[in-house]
Amino acid sequence: MGVKVSVVVPVSEPGPDDDAFDACVRSLLEQTMPSDEYEVIFADDRSGDGTRERLDAVAAVRPNVRVLHLEHTGTPARGRNVGLAVARGEYVYLLGQRDRLERVALEMMYRAAVEADADILIGRLVRGDNPPQRAFSRNRERADLLRDRLLALPTAQKLFRRAFLEAREIRFPDIEPELSEQAFVVEAYLTAKVIAILADQICCHLGPPSERPPDPAAYAAGLRAILDIVDAHSDPGDQRERLYAHWFRAGVLRLLGGRHLLSARSDQRAAIFGELRALTAERFPEELDRHLPVHLRARAVLVRSGELGRLVALSDASRGISVRAELREVRWDEDALIMDLAVELLGPDGSPITFRADGDRLYWTPPLAGFDLPAPLADVTDAVARARMEVYIRDQDHGMIFFIPVHGEVCRAQEGGRVRVWAVGRARLDVGTAALGRPLRSGEWEVHVRMHGGAQQARTRVAGRRGAQLSCVGVLAGRPRRLVIPCWSEQRELSVCVEPRSFAESIVLVSPGASVTHREGNVFLVLPVPYVPPSGGPPAELVLRQLAGRGRVITVPALVEPGVPGRFPGQLVAKVPVRRLPGEGHLGNGLWTPHLRVDGREASLRFALEMTRGRARIQAAGEPGTLAVRRSPLGKLLSHLPGGKYALRLAQALQRRYLPSPPPD
Repeated sequence: MGVKVSVVVPVSEPGPDDDAFDACVRSLLEQTMPSDEYEVIFADDRSGDGTRERLDAVAAVRPNVRVLHLEHTGTPARGRNVGLAVARGEYVYLLGQRDRLERVALEMMYRAAVEADADILIGRLVRGDNPPQRAFSRNRERADLLRDRLLALPTAQKLFRRAFLEAREIRFPDIEPELSEQAFVVEAYLTAKVIAILADQICCHLGPPSERPPDPAAYAAGLRAILDIVDAHSDPGDQRERLYAHWFRAGVLRLLGGRHLLSARSDQRAAIFGELRALTAERFPEELDRHLPVHLRARAVLVRSGELGRLVALSDASRGISVRAELREVRWDEDALIMDLAVELLGPDGSPITFRADGDRLYWTPPLAGFDLPAPLADVTDAVARARMEVYIRDQDHGMIFFIPVHGEVCRAQEGGRVRVWAVGRARLDVGTAALGRPLRSGEWEVHVRMHGGAQQARTRVAGRRGAQLSCVGVLAGRPRRLVIPCWSEQRELSVCVEPRSFAESIVLVSPGASVTHREGNVFLVLPVPYVPPSGGPPAELVLRQLAGRGRVITVPALVEPGVPGRFPGQLVAKVPVRRLPGEGHLGNGLWTPHLRVDGREASLRFALEMTRGRARIQAAGEPGTLAVRRSPLGKLLSHLPGGKYALRLAQALQRRYLPSPPPD
């Protein structure tokens, strides 16, 4: 049987301690596809850090691994081209040296490509916790370049039919490395007969993007090369105009705004601005601006007029766009979790973003004094009509992201001459079908919301309101039946856990909802229990450890009381004796860390218990002054007592655990 897939990996001095490169190599050697059906080609750019020897050692014991020793060029383009030239596979996959494939990736992608008879197969890509890409909303055997937003996937990590690349003579041009990838991909996009998308399986975890600032002249030359490819493989008209608008937006205006502009030195700003302004005058006419979102139209006006100072000021004034997501209710409708949300975009000052009203038209106002857009460019009436919220879930462990259905409406309110816009909706999460018609895998899934508001967009985690009661009722859902519970982080951010690993873990996940009461010289610590099995659950104990002082430990039995399935959670109640004076077997003043012991194993609960003057209170993350030991008189006293510094270090470690980091400047 011939080689089905060749994987080409350009390599350039990753270093002996590069964990990402090691993970890349392991992922290639551990594929579920039989080793005689795929080959791995490492094209080494004359690495001098021991990488060549390491790769040769792998190739010596792996018949399907080859190492090409090339002359140094400093760019991955030649390595990719040479790898393509010697590849034997029916399909070729292009991987970066810090990318990582899932074990089933080659097998799944090859099968999908053959079934679709695809020239290009795009397997699902993920990079950290970046928001989802619309191209992966579902599997497609016939994807469209513009409708399915393939231009948002410009990197080379795709499966290409080798005969297609050879027939079209598609190779990586020797231009700026990032743009070389885009030039290769766009030529393939524009000449392929069939492009397919495999969305329901993560195939590749992308490594971190390069932070190296581009050489201005080389970067502009690379964009010109891409536009020449567009001209060669498209006819004048709407498609070509939209392709040009994409590179104007992503290739020019992205670099001339936001952190890209603000983090550059003044000489770098001037150089890249000069090159891209000249390119704009040469290749990007004003007619393209109608395809841009309004805040980028403002940048385009300043670029064409040569106003670098005002462009920097506009970028600075636009920092801090955020979204406020108010979670109004969480409840179960049989097997589906229902989340009622209200979502609104906020400006840098924290106030709602509004639009100027003039009759039935709405206009955006740039956040820069003395700068006004012409009315046709500032008009966002149609964009506001398309405003919407999107809700998606993200697997904490694997990065898989799925959109979930939302039904709602966009609301408006006029105050004087300004119009405020927000969205309300009801998101429905069915764990049996949320993974593109298939059940969600077990694990914890974060809930995120993204708002498109007509001028800009932003995203955030869905969080409960401070002081509001948080629902944590679990139900048995899906087929087969699995326990599913809504749970809350220390910052009150909502997740959904599918099939917790144990009874104890289900309680830990919702433990930020703990409460305390005092009665007859005792503290009753009450924890919600999402689901109490018919057996009542295993025996449990509460373990409290004092953070400072003598480090005393108190262990008391905990009673589990059932709730109403699907409506009210059960509860775990532990009675702890209280005294103001120190002593064994009872709570005294100080800070205590709680743990749940079930079947001899302990799990840390997601809060702390503070005793002050015989009164107990729950300390959750984010409370003002929580665990501020160093600033307190007690902290100053501890630092001068024997063992006090050790106690302070423990307290500070707990503070880092339970308190969010301060926001960056």
